Amino acid sequence: MYRKFFLALVYAVVSSAASAELLVGGKPAELGLEGESGGLLDGSAWSSASLIGRVHLLMYVDPDESKLNARVEEMLATQKYDPSQVGSVGVVNMAATWKPGFAIDMILKSKQEKFPNTIYVRDKAKVFVKQWGLTDDSYPVVALGREGQVLFSAGGKLADSQITTLIEAIDGEIGR
Repeated sequence: MYRKFFLALVYAVVSSAASAELLVGGKPAELGLEGESGGLLDGSAWSSASLIGRVHLLMYVDPDESKLNARVEEMLATQKYDPSQVGSVGVVNMAATWKPGFAIDMILKSKQEKFPNTIYVRDKAKVFVKQWGLTDDSYPVVALGREGQVLFSAGGKLADSQITTLIEAIDGEIGR
């Protein structure tokens, strides 16, 4: 009896850990955010289908953990990717924070002015957590290829070696 319980526990832990990251090479299911579930800053709908055609870097940020991967942001900025080849999407996990929505919206509007090539999206219902298995209450980073395939996926604070792997994956996809 204990053995069955132990095996079930191990399976549950392994399954939840595996769901924290998307499978490299796979294509995540298309998801959309609109209305009560979120969307773009202007209130319009957003779909992951918009991530096809060029490489995209997607950062899924819990506002309480926004500094967790500052090093990733710094390292990517030094790469000076051509916006026609590499796009960026900042998705805010609005349901993961105690901070009021109006305060987050003010910050996002300021960021949009500072980084006009980045698309900012609000996820009010943890849709990325539920449908893509991204880590909740954290700061997962995902790179998607031109065809929507996962090039890189990791949750939590990225190590320097993971940042190097991320940059190599993007460079490989754009032929740089």
